[in-house]
Amino acid sequence: MRLEDYALIGDTQTAALVGRNGSIDWLCVPRFDSPACFAALLSDPSHGRWRLAPSGEVRHVSRRYRGQSLVLETEFTTDGGCVRVVDCMPPRRREPDLVRVVEGVRGDVTMDMELIVRFDYGSIVPWVRQHEGRLLAIGGPDALSLWSPVDTSGIDLTTRASFSVRAGQRFGFLLKWHPSHQGPDGPIDAIRAADETEQWWERWCGGCRYNGEWRDAVMRSLIVLKALTYGPTGGLIAAPTTSLPEQIGGVRNWDYRFCWLRDATFTLYALLLAGYTEEAVAWRNWLLRAVAGDPARLQILYGPAGERRLTEQEIGWLSGYEGSRPVRIGNQAVDQFQLDVYGEIMDTMLLARRHGVKTDPTAWALETMLVEFLEKAWQKRDEGIWEVRGPKRHFTHSKVMAWVAVDRAVKIAEQHEVDGPIDRWRTLRAAIHADVCRRGFNTARNTFTQFYGSDTVDASLLMLPLVGFLPPDDPRMLGTVKAIEHDLMEDGFVRRYRGDSQDIDGLPGGEGAFLPCTLWLADNYVLTGRNADARRLFERVLAVRNDLGLLAEEYDTTAGRLVGNFPQAFSHVGLIITAMNLTHAQGPAHKRR
Repeated sequence: MRLEDYALIGDTQTAALVGRNGSIDWLCVPRFDSPACFAALLSDPSHGRWRLAPSGEVRHVSRRYRGQSLVLETEFTTDGGCVRVVDCMPPRRREPDLVRVVEGVRGDVTMDMELIVRFDYGSIVPWVRQHEGRLLAIGGPDALSLWSPVDTSGIDLTTRASFSVRAGQRFGFLLKWHPSHQGPDGPIDAIRAADETEQWWERWCGGCRYNGEWRDAVMRSLIVLKALTYGPTGGLIAAPTTSLPEQIGGVRNWDYRFCWLRDATFTLYALLLAGYTEEAVAWRNWLLRAVAGDPARLQILYGPAGERRLTEQEIGWLSGYEGSRPVRIGNQAVDQFQLDVYGEIMDTMLLARRHGVKTDPTAWALETMLVEFLEKAWQKRDEGIWEVRGPKRHFTHSKVMAWVAVDRAVKIAEQHEVDGPIDRWRTLRAAIHADVCRRGFNTARNTFTQFYGSDTVDASLLMLPLVGFLPPDDPRMLGTVKAIEHDLMEDGFVRRYRGDSQDIDGLPGGEGAFLPCTLWLADNYVLTGRNADARRLFERVLAVRNDLGLLAEEYDTTAGRLVGNFPQAFSHVGLIITAMNLTHAQGPAHKRR
């Protein structure tokens, strides 16, 4: 199935992808970054899935989320009638619950259930038996218990059931993960849990302050961001999946089930703008724990609880999404040096203060250490925002974000009455600014460039006016926008950089257009008064969401489909911020400096 055919359900500790065909093809338990017990998404059904669907031919499928929630309803219409499958993951107690409710809508429909449990990304076939009124599957440290309202049988290492549903009937199924050496928590009422889960999400959504033209789209994006927040710690993951390719059949397949500081700061920015201060405090506290220690050892990504060892491995027994190999777990980028994350951290810390997050002396001590490190490190080469696997370079965007770090430190000290060497920082800020304008600008092309000395552009340069480095109408920025429009726009979407530049990123093959970059261009249009152009670009992005309002990382303009990990927090952050910029004359693009 295409990514557009999948829906997200989750409990803010892990998540699952549910296909339009009634099959749950991806689930990692008990956390986002745990090994998958359903990995059909990255191979075939034999590597794990749970399907609930009519046994006969399906004439029509429709689906929706209940109100403002992650409770999914999928309706299947057959010759015999119509049946609804309700899927959700209730807010976590101790162990994750996966609830599926089958409801008869009209007529009489025969349903088939197929449960294939394969722990450790499809490599472990569990021992399955009936135990104390439930089906128990055990493999190594993991166990899944299924409470089923219908009789099941084991056939060819698969649990199957067939049952009839008439109008008005409801059957509740509950699947629960627990450690194999412990029994599970007692079962919950699946039917009641679906209603309570909807109510939980509705309460959370009630805190949203955005009431503009695109409220439904913004609210759906906020729900995705909340779903990708690891509840126990406040860490914000980039996506719930691994190895969904940036080009079908290609090798750019990465594990995104971790907390990138960059993505997390953008996510927090969007949540703060929408009124969710509690999440900001939780993330700030997560950050203090995760990066504690030597700022020279700051990582660009961490595990959901702050873990540092995220070794990249290839999973050879999975054939990959539509044959896109290799399948990877872990991420080698954990060892990269990226200057820009220092700026993103400091920018978010300033924003949090401006939104009423109480200043914490411990936080300011950390921020001071980060800036002191940058005083020595800002002139170093790095791998840049796109985590290139080619040579380190003096990336222009990286230097700009080093400037942002120092600029925000100055503003925090000036505006929030904390001590710091402001005069020294002001001098450093001016030095970085002058260096970027001298070495990162190509006078022949009248544009800032991807890295010092190059003549190519990069979509990350669109951030320069958005972070206040230069006014949006500065001739150098207008020239940069024009160059990006010429070099990187394709069928109305923006690429990060030229995909055939293997000497830049060290990888063969190409990728789709990057949706966050497309939205950054729309933000630039807003800042220069090109509101009609901004609206057209924004609506183009809205049009490629799936029927449930979900976005992946990229869009393949040739194939006309979403690509990359799904759903992607970064894309939904961009949607929220651009909607706010278009809604308010003084939106966030005018204030982030």
